[in-house]
Amino acid sequence: MRVVDELKQQLGVMTLDKALQLARSKGLDLVEIAATATPPVCRIVDYGKFLYEESKRSKESRNTGGKVKELQISPSIDPHDLGVKRDHAIQFLCDDMKVRIKMRFRGRQKAHKEIGLEVMNRFVKELAPYGQADSPPKMLGDRDLNAFVTPLPKNKRAKDPRGSTKQPAAGNAANDDLDDAQTSA
Repeated sequence: MRVVDELKQQLGVMTLDKALQLARSKGLDLVEIAATATPPVCRIVDYGKFLYEESKRSKESRNTGGKVKELQISPSIDPHDLGVKRDHAIQFLCDDMKVRIKMRFRGRQKAHKEIGLEVMNRFVKELAPYGQADSPPKMLGDRDLNAFVTPLPKNKRAKDPRGSTKQPAAGNAANDDLDDAQTSA
């Protein structure tokens, strides 16, 4: 078996007895890392510390891939409110988060789900430069219409609108008007 020490330096191929003796002499444990490799790879480590590092690594990998933000809209949403929700969705997509768009039908809205579907499709089309829908909007039960939008890769995504808002273009024009007014007075 191939043996790696506590500093992750390879010690070479040795027998199991020799590897165990080496681990005991250092007061550490011998842990099999890759059993399917030929020859199998073992590492000399403190087993408690090894388990802690493994659990920490698995928690990190679970947390980074699962960021989902949810936006709720209604079929009778005002165009301005829809624009605000669209801007929030674009910010989330630019931050590499998935966006779940949820539309709930209430009362008489259930009889006209085509209106809600139209609003949802328009919303998803407006997000197209930043992300793509995983699938067409789907009904969950008789009340909820859902769509998931996944961010596009950074090189295929449209420019982040927040980058352009950092330069106050309107503020400079107002200052120019003030300067003109002061010089004419």
